[in-house]
Amino acid sequence: MARPKKSTAKSKADPFAALPPLNLNAAGIDVGNAAHCVAVPPDRDPQPVRTFGSFTTDLQRMAQWLKDCGIETVVMESTGVYWIPLYDILETSGFTVFLTNARYVKSLPGRKTDVLDCQWLQKLHTFGLLNNSFRPPDQIRVLRSYLRQRETLVAEAGTCIQRMQKALTEMNVQLANVISDISGVTGLAIIRAIIRGERKPEELLKLKDPRIQATDEQIVESLKGTWRPEQLFVLRQSLELYDVYQEKIGDCDSCIRALLQTFDSQVDPNAKPLPKPKRGKKPHGNAPNFDLRTELYRISGTDLTRIDGIDVVTAQVLISEIGLNMNPWPTEKRFASWLGLCPDNRISGGKILKRSTRHVVNRATTALRMAASTLVRSKSALGSNYRRFQARFGPAKAITAMAHKLARLVYRMLRYGSQYVDKGMQHYETKYRQQRISWLIKQCAEFKMKLVPIT
Repeated sequence: MARPKKSTAKSKADPFAALPPLNLNAAGIDVGNAAHCVAVPPDRDPQPVRTFGSFTTDLQRMAQWLKDCGIETVVMESTGVYWIPLYDILETSGFTVFLTNARYVKSLPGRKTDVLDCQWLQKLHTFGLLNNSFRPPDQIRVLRSYLRQRETLVAEAGTCIQRMQKALTEMNVQLANVISDISGVTGLAIIRAIIRGERKPEELLKLKDPRIQATDEQIVESLKGTWRPEQLFVLRQSLELYDVYQEKIGDCDSCIRALLQTFDSQVDPNAKPLPKPKRGKKPHGNAPNFDLRTELYRISGTDLTRIDGIDVVTAQVLISEIGLNMNPWPTEKRFASWLGLCPDNRISGGKILKRSTRHVVNRATTALRMAASTLVRSKSALGSNYRRFQARFGPAKAITAMAHKLARLVYRMLRYGSQYVDKGMQHYETKYRQQRISWLIKQCAEFKMKLVPIT
């Protein structure tokens, strides 16, 4: 008599059996370019997993099906930019949308197929095992889109300037060696005259701005070139493209200004006007063509440009990336950690294996790091603090440490509406000196000694 075959499959206990479900009306979506796979709880529909197209009508049909299934919250991964239209339609339809980082989901066990992935997301979200990513309000998202487009146009305009400088160099017109910026008043005036056909250095010299520090002889010698026709063609087209980009940047500035005027004012109408910019701060060359500092002060209730290292362009990047409401981060430590400016201590066996910060792709983090790097010559308390960090830890760690400090200052100003007051480099150095003396006195007391100043 043949014995019955034993089953080789081992029974595995459900790892979620002991977990209480937190989101009973949850759905998971695997986002794709051409189609989206959606999973709902098995008891909500005879076909709990469905595939919808990426057209607008398909997304609206998906939202209606989720409503019919009694879904209240939806989770999806941030895959490229394909999730943005889906996120907007679901949010408009009244769903609570969770946007999770694909890197965090990848670290959890589970099979990786389109159908099983949406089911896995739905199950993890049901038990509250996924964190929601930060997404600013719609008004801030519109501002961010305008500013990112403006950054792209500014970068393209910078490329045109590089091409103009390359064409001049190949013709041995060394204009860039006698003036600091060929895109300034003098540089563009001379380039436009060259495009019109002027070749005499003496005539081009008449376009010199009084602020140019180079002598007339140096400018005349730099304008003696070979005037090759193919390079003149490149110079002319690069200048035309540069003018086009400047026109488009002006259009972006108009849209940004109109949008900022729709924000609610956080400043008392009877309050004192915004004080003048801090002494020593130069205006940013890529700043918009309107009073952006006053507008940012009006909508935020505080002047971020009072912080040393943060100019008006950096302030607008910070507001467009993090918004005006600091409630998503309960403390300034959480805010600095979200920016990736805190040490990511990885501990195993009681030992710290790694202390470096997390790799975070965030425009706000980049802006704060750039602002921190400008403090190297700042005659302020923050500048003195940066130089002390640089001497102790090196430039890279000093930039991270000062970016962390700037992030804390920005958090306090936006959250509590406080104003930053710089007490000066001398105040900081005196305070640091007193701390060092107190430390030395304690050290001497441990060795039964006394610290006596030299008279």
